[in-house]
Amino acid sequence: MITLQIGGMSSDDKALKSLGKNLRDLRKQQGLTQENLAELCDYDPTYISLLERGKRNPPFLTIVKIARQLKCKVSELTNV
Repeated sequence: MITLQIGGMSSDDKALKSLGKNLRDLRKQQGLTQENLAELCDYDPTYISLLERGKRNPPFLTIVKIARQLKCKVSELTNV
């Protein structure tokens, strides 16, 4: 796999950071804590925290599950 390095951060890292920021913003807009969202999705709150900080690369179906619980489109989380 080829990863493009941009300004010290790879494009993959930037995508994960963007996903995390969007996730955090949408979660907060709905008044949910990380614990609330984790419970709705049947995940550990630590996993939600790692996603929001761009420290994990979630599988597509995880993104779909989170989007459903946040009542948003996958594209709103991913900017794609």
